[in-house]
Amino acid sequence: MHADTRKYNAALTAADRAICQRLATLIDAAVPEAENRVWHAHPVWFLDGNPIVGYSKLKDCVRLMDARP
Repeated sequence: MHADTRKYNAALTAADRAICQRLATLIDAAVPEAENRVWHAHPVWFLDGNPIVGYSKLKDCVRLMDARP
């Protein structure tokens, strides 16, 4: 997990942080070849320079984003 993703997660409430850390762990395990970085202020994973998945904290939930074509 990229340091910026860790920083993003650390700024969340304990409950949201647990969700986001679990998502990051699952994504890293599912797509180990993907590059992770914070993009447009949210953690995103890329394959060959293309975003494939990410997440963001909304007002009342955490949204998992699927960016596959």
